[in-house]
Amino acid sequence: MTGLIPFNRRRNELDNLGGGSFYNMLDDFFTDSWFPGRSLSSDTFKLDVKEKGSNYIIEAELPGISKEDIDLDLAKERLTISVKREESNEEEKENYVHRERRLSSMSRSIHLGDGELSNITAKLDNGILTVVVPKKAPVAESTKINID
Repeated sequence: MTGLIPFNRRRNELDNLGGGSFYNMLDDFFTDSWFPGRSLSSDTFKLDVKEKGSNYIIEAELPGISKEDIDLDLAKERLTISVKREESNEEEKENYVHRERRLSSMSRSIHLGDGELSNITAKLDNGILTVVVPKKAPVAESTKINID
């Protein structure tokens, strides 16, 4: 009897690559929202972290973002890159004002256990933010003790 109820037969979105069954099409129609799904590939910016010698090099793709919209913070061994952007478009017509606004914010954090707080440099060039974080000098975890 339970086989007659088509609800949630297959909820794994990765399996639905086209040619899905009729029941799944009905389930998707009645359960999906009218808004497109959110994904990390379209909701955040791309980030690369490299270790080069005595530095970490972080590159973030931020096309169309000005440096005034970017906030960098290194605290508790974590580098956070935040972007907040506000756009507004006002168009005046005969008897009314038409306004459109868009506010977006994104944030990414990277754990840098041995990142040094001083001498950090950042540069925004052609939509690529490059942050260079020097590493702390390694601390010896053991020492040789001479016996008298």
